[in-house]
Amino acid sequence: MPEGHSVHRLARQFADCFVGQALSVSSPQGRFAEGAAALDSAVLEGARAHGKQLFLDFAGDRVLRSHLGLYGAWSFGGTERFRGASSIGAPRRIGEREAGDDGAAPTGPLRPPAPVGAVRVRLVGDEGWADLRGPTLCVLETRAEAEAARARLGPDPLDPGADPAPFVAAVRRSRRPVGALLMDQAVLAGVGNIFRAESLFRRRLDPLLPGRALGEPALQELWAENVALMRTGARLGRIVTTDPADRPGVDETAAWPEHAHYVYQRAGLPCRRCGSPVAAAELAGRGLYWCPACQA
Repeated sequence: MPEGHSVHRLARQFADCFVGQALSVSSPQGRFAEGAAALDSAVLEGARAHGKQLFLDFAGDRVLRSHLGLYGAWSFGGTERFRGASSIGAPRRIGEREAGDDGAAPTGPLRPPAPVGAVRVRLVGDEGWADLRGPTLCVLETRAEAEAARARLGPDPLDPGADPAPFVAAVRRSRRPVGALLMDQAVLAGVGNIFRAESLFRRRLDPLLPGRALGEPALQELWAENVALMRTGARLGRIVTTDPADRPGVDETAAWPEHAHYVYQRAGLPCRRCGSPVAAAELAGRGLYWCPACQA
């Protein structure tokens, strides 16, 4: 599942490439036909992310809110003047990198290709298009409805104005494992399985520790860790959580997924810090990875 940093990159791409334009909106698959008809020819006024949800603000009090879930992705294309990643979303691999353009963009007038696969929504602007496939959520709302949905989410570490206090308070009053709480989007928005595993490792916290057992200083540090890791992910377009000292000679801008993480998907392999076998279990339906020695 794409984590919050990818959705913030999506918001940035929509802002750079489509805001201010009257977009042609359609639903080739047909499952969003009514919403597409309501948005067709409307001006995109803004694009923003909160956690794993993308909010596209259109003129006329209309918001297209989407959540990519496990399998969703936005793909992009356009003329030679269109700039940006060609795909952001699933499928993801260890190290997670967004797809770039491998060939030259089409020259001449904009001619979007026929939709391929189950395209839920297609947006077409002056120089490019965007196709949404496989989302968990794709709804048309008023701004008040969209804001109510956003308010139900926890604070977002990638929001410069976010207050970590609600996150700290929610964890401290819960008996649930901190590893489960980090994945609860009502507690903390945007953190997924990789950031969960890696931030807990870096702070040397046992993921099975009840939230109420953690003090405020430890939780403030865990918040700061996720802010730093997610900012790096938003900058690089992939999740790299290891420190430079632990990946000697590796260029962080290159694709080196085998050096990207300390414990995520390394069950049974040596911990990169102490050499102990990395443990794995299932927690709240998702794979959990940790070092029993470093995170005791």
